Amino acid sequence: MSVTSSQPRRPHSGSRRDEAARLAVLHAADDLLAEHGFGALTVEAIARRAGVAKQTIYRWWPSKVEILLDTLIEDSTKSLPVPTDKPTAESIRGYLRRFARFLTRDPAGKVLLALIAEAQHDPETAKSLHKRYLDPRRQQERDMLARAIEAGEVSPGLGPDATIDALVGPIVYRALTGASIPRGLVDTLVEDLLRPRSD
Repeated sequence: MSVTSSQPRRPHSGSRRDEAARLAVLHAADDLLAEHGFGALTVEAIARRAGVAKQTIYRWWPSKVEILLDTLIEDSTKSLPVPTDKPTAESIRGYLRRFARFLTRDPAGKVLLALIAEAQHDPETAKSLHKRYLDPRRQQERDMLARAIEAGEVSPGLGPDATIDALVGPIVYRALTGASIPRGLVDTLVEDLLRPRSD
């Protein structure tokens, strides 16, 4: 669980949150999701594990989804930043490898997978996930790809959004189904979809 985030926090109603209690809630949500899954995760259980009152959590977050989104945003900002300088095929390849590790080994990756799954049948979860996490990250990934194209490092045959979907889609699918993500998969995706410049 990261302690700091470069992204502004979502405003919450109620009194100003105590930072130690806030982090305890985020840690508790992470741990309980990993131990019991999304369906069994409750605000009551989070409150017990974090040592705070349930009413306090509800003053700060309207639902367990918003707690998990705060966890996801903070952790991925630290452990899975989108490259911002000197875009190359190799930096994109490295980002995709880190993404695969994030989904399969990082507790926050499990949070992302759980929210993606929940979003398939809960429109409010889908809306929050897109607004707070998927759409901002997609824009960062589009910028990364655009800089690499402009620098002549890659020449994808698809448009930006389709390219990003084709790169991350197989990785997410394998993680969602519990399959391993071989290193060669990322290499093949980069070579076939980005057509890196040959030096």
